[in-house]
Amino acid sequence: MANRRRKISSALLKRAARIRLVLMDVDGVLTDSRILLHSMPDGTATEIKVFSAYDGAGLKLAKLAGLRTGLITGRDSPATTRRAREVDMDFVYQNRGEKLPAYEEILRESSVRDAEVTYVADDLPDLPILARVGLAVAVANAVPEVKKAAHYVTSKSGGDGAVREVIELVLKAQGKWAEAIRIARA
Repeated sequence: MANRRRKISSALLKRAARIRLVLMDVDGVLTDSRILLHSMPDGTATEIKVFSAYDGAGLKLAKLAGLRTGLITGRDSPATTRRAREVDMDFVYQNRGEKLPAYEEILRESSVRDAEVTYVADDLPDLPILARVGLAVAVANAVPEVKKAAHYVTSKSGGDGAVREVIELVLKAQGKWAEAIRIARA
């Protein structure tokens, strides 16, 4: 069966062309939303998260192409901290039940406007940010309310390359994809 290409509207490409900052949630976006807890003999538990290598490669390409990246999540996780460091994220805000204050702090620190931000989301706490950004994105497995608020719904689910899909969309809209491919192959 042949691969079908999604038709991307000119309005969506125009939004994507303005993006300078790629932000996202973690659980359900960078992961498939499962949180695995491994019981230890001493009665504690160790958290296990599974991150997509495609998303990681996409985040590194975004950085090389001049985009800044970051996350805002309601949970605090050493696994998230490590992954953010591995992919060289600029902004890491954890343990933020209310995400909008963190978003506003990132805007001030990065000197970007709402229209220059894309936010990738999956669940209800993300709605206030989605209402403000220039390119609101829902992953394929997002709740219906998030999909309704989005300008774009990915074909990939969270934890399965959805963030990479968004980064490719942005880089293609900005005419940077061919260079990103060259860099990735070097």
